Amino acid sequence: MAAPQMTARALGAWVCFEDEAGQSLRPPKARTWSRRGSTPVVAVSGKGSGRVSMAGLIAARPGLRTRLFFRIHVYHGRKHEPKGLSEADYMRLLTAVHAQVRAPLILVWDNLNHHVSTVMRAFVAAHDWLSVVQLPAYTPELNPAEGVWSHLKRGLGNLAACSTDQLAVIVRTRLKSMQYRPDLLDAFIAETGLALQPEQP
Repeated sequence: MAAPQMTARALGAWVCFEDEAGQSLRPPKARTWSRRGSTPVVAVSGKGSGRVSMAGLIAARPGLRTRLFFRIHVYHGRKHEPKGLSEADYMRLLTAVHAQVRAPLILVWDNLNHHVSTVMRAFVAAHDWLSVVQLPAYTPELNPAEGVWSHLKRGLGNLAACSTDQLAVIVRTRLKSMQYRPDLLDAFIAETGLALQPEQP
């Protein structure tokens, strides 16, 4: 990450790490306490094929509070309904981040189809405030945004949502709570072994 850091310092840019995840009504496996010999059971609704798709972006700049931005798409399993986030959703996310931080963005993300499509490449080329660094294939350990999903899903382990809309509300609430914990976001960055160096005077 040395080259992006040098570029960020020169441009006064934010280094942004983006990733996506999804969650269905079936909660992630989790551990809890129980009486010996009595395995706790969480009843899960098997109705529907809905899913909550999430895109999260951690934005960091030395000397400033680390920030989290996100977008959510709810899929109810209906005919002709988009199943997940589209290229337009990613573009709106990036545009909103730029409007909030009012500075150039150096975006670090993986090789998801929507990230490397012709439409997305044209969007990047058309905006001089946006630069992209592609992560090597199969390196989620280098992306701090993975920590967001890990932390979120640990909290969903014993949750039995009754509907996809209820699940979306809970996911949104918990992501919003992370936005007010810059120390937690910094820990996600630290977990990757990356270090954003302070700007030189």
